[in-house]
Amino acid sequence: MSAVTPIDLPVDEDQKKTLTRGERKVESGFAKGTKRRLTSRGATIAALVIAILWTIPTFGLFVSSFRPANEVRTTGWWTIFSNWGFTIDNYTTVLQSGNGQLTLGDAFINSVAITLPATAIPLVIASLAAYAFAWMEFRGKNMLFIAVFALQIVPIQMALVPLLQLFSRGEIFGFPVIAALGSSGYTQVWIAHSIFALPLAIFLLHNFIAEIPAEVIEAARVDGAGHGQIFFRIVLPLTMPAIASFAIFQFLWVWNDLLVALIFADGSVAPMTKLLAEITGSRGQDWHLLTAGAFISILVPLIVFFSLQRYFVRGLLAGSTKG
Repeated sequence: MSAVTPIDLPVDEDQKKTLTRGERKVESGFAKGTKRRLTSRGATIAALVIAILWTIPTFGLFVSSFRPANEVRTTGWWTIFSNWGFTIDNYTTVLQSGNGQLTLGDAFINSVAITLPATAIPLVIASLAAYAFAWMEFRGKNMLFIAVFALQIVPIQMALVPLLQLFSRGEIFGFPVIAALGSSGYTQVWIAHSIFALPLAIFLLHNFIAEIPAEVIEAARVDGAGHGQIFFRIVLPLTMPAIASFAIFQFLWVWNDLLVALIFADGSVAPMTKLLAEITGSRGQDWHLLTAGAFISILVPLIVFFSLQRYFVRGLLAGSTKG
């Protein structure tokens, strides 16, 4: 008996177009249904309730920052109308307070000096690495990308001791890399935050860069553009929404960080988060000062977020729709 070989039935272009239209209709119907549910009256009411519940503690902290210390310790902020009293002494005290080495103003400058490079360095490295993983061919690319992806699940706490040993030696594999970067206390914090941010940054930017149409990259190559020209003239402008989105996340993470600051930012390079933890007292008895210090510390993140809000929204929505 002879074996029966399968026969591929030809599919004409009209059938392919019909199938494509059907898939698009199903996808469009799902998207419209999801949008209808998310914009319904019930969803709007639920979002408003969540927003109010989320804002109440912040509003209470803001009210407490203008109340006298005795009122803060003995009464709740919601009793402001029965226990009337406002003062700016909390802000005056917290601005003048310090740990003997620096004041809150100095700590504010340290936070800026730590956060800006710790946001820019991983973004520069991650964008270059993401482009390489997406559009360059080299041996071991897939395995290396899997390794980078797997690093996201490594807890920060596990890397603190190896990093401390690395910084104490001042060299990597025998090369004085740390010493070449300088002996400033900022250097250690920059490297630590960059190392912790790189796996997620590379993964997110790679997914965004990989969605760029291949025809655009091929057209640039046909015109004689190299990898450098393609990256700076085509990929980088198209990836700016994703870069801005991650920049906001990284900025907020570094600005509000306390763990890395406790380990690597000591003495005169301490940021605001570390100084505020010391200002509250050993037992938290001066937490009325923390309310004022908290609102001083969130001024810069608010400015950054509202300045880059449109890029943030574009980065979140990028790739959510097709066609």
